[in-house]
Amino acid sequence: MVEELVAAGAAVASAGVLYALAAARVVKQYERGVVFRLGRLRPSVRGPGFTMVIPAVDRLRKVNMQIVTMPVPAQEGITRDNVTVRVDAVVYFKVIDPANAIVEVEDYRFAVSQMAQTSLRSIIGKSDLDDLLSNREKLNQGLELMIDSPAVGWGVQIDRVEIKDVSLPETMKRSMARQAEADRERRARVINADAELQASKKLAEAAHEMSEEPAALQLRLLQTVVAVAAEKNSTLVLPFPVELLRFLERATPHAQQPPQQTQPQPPPQSQQPPQPPQPQQAQPPQTQQAQPQQPQAKQPDPPGPPDQAGQPYQPGQARPEPQVQ
Repeated sequence: MVEELVAAGAAVASAGVLYALAAARVVKQYERGVVFRLGRLRPSVRGPGFTMVIPAVDRLRKVNMQIVTMPVPAQEGITRDNVTVRVDAVVYFKVIDPANAIVEVEDYRFAVSQMAQTSLRSIIGKSDLDDLLSNREKLNQGLELMIDSPAVGWGVQIDRVEIKDVSLPETMKRSMARQAEADRERRARVINADAELQASKKLAEAAHEMSEEPAALQLRLLQTVVAVAAEKNSTLVLPFPVELLRFLERATPHAQQPPQQTQPQPPPQSQQPPQPPQPQQAQPPQTQQAQPQQPQAKQPDPPGPPDQAGQPYQPGQARPEPQVQ
């Protein structure tokens, strides 16, 4: 009898141990437990630590409450100013209501990922290229608001959204580089012109001071010579200012030069009006004395054209008749 009781007690104890092992659950610190009893959600959420459920009746689902970092795949789109870009981002979110995260949506991670991609493409179409490149804070806030609106009903809170990279076509990169280069060149020219204006004002003041003391200009000339000579060049180009010549001219007495005799120039001839032509007087004809004519010597006739043999005809020689072939 006692043995039967001992055996029954041991069986009950082993059954209790097996029940305890089957019903025992451990929830970690960063997790929360959602219990479904016969398919119905229990209102209480199990906290971290040791907890018990009814075996074969209750089902415990653990939900991670940590912040999840989810990269958003790169999305291609056309901006408002008709530029094709490729933008990728990253989303930081966490679960604030474990029951809604399990009941309201099948897979809250996949849902947040798809919502982030859709919102990113929408932001690309509503923004300009300059906003994507320089005004990202405003775009991040708008993207966060677009993702967070439907995610609140899923028990998910969007912590922040960041745009990681904006990829541009190569032609657009070259155009932007030329634009930036032109802008930098414009600013350099403005700065150079401003520097020239300030330098000209200072030079004008220095020239005014040197004009009152001519010796200062000579000292400045000597300083220039010393500065050039320090470079040990074989050729020295020395500017000679006109003011120094004027100073030397005032310092030396002028020699009296005899006045130069100027030769009187004849007065300009006045133009006479044209005289009308005068009639010519008829002269008496002059008598020419007849002179005896001398007989002229007869000149020989010039040679004729050559014959068939190539010999020229002599004057007085009969010409042969041409032969008929």
